Amino acid sequence: MNLRYISGIVLSMTFLVTTFSACTDLKENIYSEISEDSYQYSPGDATRQLGAAYANLKGWTDAGAGLGISIAQAISTDEAIFPANGSGWDDGGNFRRMHQHKWDATQAHVKRMWTLFYSGAILCTNVIAVIEKDGFPFAANENKDQLIAEARALRAFYYWYILDNFGDAPLVITPSSDLPGTTPRKEIFNFVVKELNEVINILPTEKSGSNYGRFNRWAAKALLANVYLNAEVYTGKPEWEACSKEADDIIASGKYVLDPDYRGPFKTNNERSGENIFVIPFDEIFAQGFNYHLAALHGANQRTYNLQSSPWGAGAYKGTPQFVDTYDKDDDRLSATWLSGPQYAADGTPLLGSYDKMGQPLVFVNRMPDGIFTSEAEGLRYLKYEVKNGARSSLSNDYVIFRYAQVLLMKAECLLRMGRNDEAAKLVTQVRQRAFKNTPEKAVVTGQQLLGPSQYKYGLVKNYILTPQTKAYPLQFGRLYDELGWELAGETFRRRDMIRFGHYTKAEWLSHQASEDFRAVYPIPQDVVNSNPNLHQNPNYK
Repeated sequence: MNLRYISGIVLSMTFLVTTFSACTDLKENIYSEISEDSYQYSPGDATRQLGAAYANLKGWTDAGAGLGISIAQAISTDEAIFPANGSGWDDGGNFRRMHQHKWDATQAHVKRMWTLFYSGAILCTNVIAVIEKDGFPFAANENKDQLIAEARALRAFYYWYILDNFGDAPLVITPSSDLPGTTPRKEIFNFVVKELNEVINILPTEKSGSNYGRFNRWAAKALLANVYLNAEVYTGKPEWEACSKEADDIIASGKYVLDPDYRGPFKTNNERSGENIFVIPFDEIFAQGFNYHLAALHGANQRTYNLQSSPWGAGAYKGTPQFVDTYDKDDDRLSATWLSGPQYAADGTPLLGSYDKMGQPLVFVNRMPDGIFTSEAEGLRYLKYEVKNGARSSLSNDYVIFRYAQVLLMKAECLLRMGRNDEAAKLVTQVRQRAFKNTPEKAVVTGQQLLGPSQYKYGLVKNYILTPQTKAYPLQFGRLYDELGWELAGETFRRRDMIRFGHYTKAEWLSHQASEDFRAVYPIPQDVVNSNPNLHQNPNYK
């Protein structure tokens, strides 16, 4: 590990272990030769320190053990599922509990989220503390005020995920080894909004290679708009006007456009897309960690893409059949997001099953007997990001956090909720047009349609038979809810959308029965609570 990196985070490492119970055992690492006070910083260290805080984001996509943040956000919703199959994927019930909303404070996904969110927030806090000191040496191309503003924006991003997923939680904004108490969710929300409003006009306005994958003004505004979008969930008070204003600023900037092809933002070389606002950069050699395809594809698909590493067993990252059924058959986003049908090797040879379908043609079908155990061929595979021929275990695609289409849909939702239905419909139509190039008349949606019911057929599935739920969800704006799903599938928005639309714990799908309302937030990991008497577990998880 680089000594400059260690010196910048030695205090936060101690804090992480004692306060947040990070999984890594640091006892064997020797840091006694270096301290924060004795280390001599050099020009360029500010950028390197901030880079460590950004590098923490790579945990969003690491699908090892199915624990990546993007996966964790998806599989507790009606959008996607990780069912067990003949190749495994039960993992002690981890994925089943996420699907059925039966997790507890020892759930692996919960511990992973907590650790990643807080390690990122603490790294940002330490960066700010270090480079704010008088006399810190900056390189000629480093702007102190902008670097501090950038670190504060990135920290606000981490705290948004904390308040969104955990509700009441510690808010730590100065380096400390003290055990923190719990801060109310509303106060964390207020902190995030204040931080972003204070730094937005300091951040650079240009969209360039030098700040690619970093917070510029427009990425910060996209973050703030998302925070405002769910403000009523966080504080009890809606902020539609505020969300709309931030979206307006991004639109008016002229910096971003919809990619002509829906697949464009997700291609291997998606740094060329004019749609992506904030991404996590990856490279298959120099910046690894984007390996979701290994969790989605069947092992036989190694031959489809001539992959250098085999996908894991029969794969598990699949669309919930009830969700996939909501798509219009002419919607290009269906095939661009979900891999279906007969599978072939790169040379056209049909692929065969290896488990319960051993020796039979491998055909991905949109059906499951339930959400617990499936055939190796059941379930369409999430494959939104291009998998290039000859790909390694890590893809080179950059993972998209915010993009222009989502900004347009946020603006549309605000307009709809403020009664400006036809204006909202124009924006939704604009987003839909590229998905219906062969049937352009289907791209047009009206304000009245956006107010209508969802296409989602909620209910429990047993032995392939759906028992419909008697109540339709969501209660309002069902068509807009569908539009969000079709455009943004697998991009970590669905859980927040379901909670905002009011049916995350009330609707039924596959083997997910209606759950308790307290599950709209996750528990604080139990080992964290056990190690800190100043923390209080979220209600009903005790």
